[in-house]
Amino acid sequence: MTLSDILASVRRVEVRTNRLVNDMMVGAYLSRFKGRGMDFEELREYMPGDDVRNIDWNVTNRMGRPFVKRYREERELSVVLAVDVSASSAFGSLRRTKREFAVEIAATLAVSAARSSDKVALLLFSDQMELYIPPRKGRRHILRIVREMLTFEPKHRGTSIPTAMTFLNHVLRRRAIVFLLTDFLHSFGESASRDVIQELGLINAHHDLVCLHLHDPRESELPNAGLLTVEDAETGELLELDSGRTGVREQFARTNAERLGELDRAFNRAGVDTLSFSTADNFAPVLQHFFETRRGRRRG
Repeated sequence: MTLSDILASVRRVEVRTNRLVNDMMVGAYLSRFKGRGMDFEELREYMPGDDVRNIDWNVTNRMGRPFVKRYREERELSVVLAVDVSASSAFGSLRRTKREFAVEIAATLAVSAARSSDKVALLLFSDQMELYIPPRKGRRHILRIVREMLTFEPKHRGTSIPTAMTFLNHVLRRRAIVFLLTDFLHSFGESASRDVIQELGLINAHHDLVCLHLHDPRESELPNAGLLTVEDAETGELLELDSGRTGVREQFARTNAERLGELDRAFNRAGVDTLSFSTADNFAPVLQHFFETRRGRRRG
């Protein structure tokens, strides 16, 4: 890909993303961490419903009645886009691969964050840390993130979500919203699921983790296409299947449904917010509904 091709691709993503954000997503994403912020706003008499932890005991003792400190809620957040760039992300049975789909979603989140004056960071990972861009603001920074997501060539083929989450737990000094974009194909089964859920739970305890599960329709159902040779993109393992047999197609669909069920149960146990996206569908309504629901939870 030439430099002009790269710039044109970045520009197309920027235009499409800006249109989406203008139409649907402005100010939509919100962290569950309200926080007290760092800016003292006022001191006033205690009112029923105030948080007793905010009582200023020195002033209360002097005045003979309770007073509370109020703080301006800290609005600036760091948004971290953790994007799986392992070999399985290059699969796509329709007009786009899972990685291209991830770029569109992540770019939309990045522009939404920038519109709210929040910092954005990018982590690209496989079974190793491939690239980390620390949180910053500004259009040039967002365009760099989009460019890296579009053009970066990973050095490894596998996937290790625990490695990515451990890295973020070490480098993020302040609470952040972490969006994890992956297909979770090689994360469950045997001991791997325990490691993944443990690391997701740890980062969710310190930050605001949202898992974005990306999948392609062909990963759920086999076409009736006779003998097929299926390759595991990350391990290179080959498997021959006779997709012309109804029993083979049913077993394939059943195995995938069981995997997805296990994934959902694990996320529920860990208390992690999760969204599921198919490359066949429009992702914007799903994102909008999720953040509107979250905004309602905050008001509640």
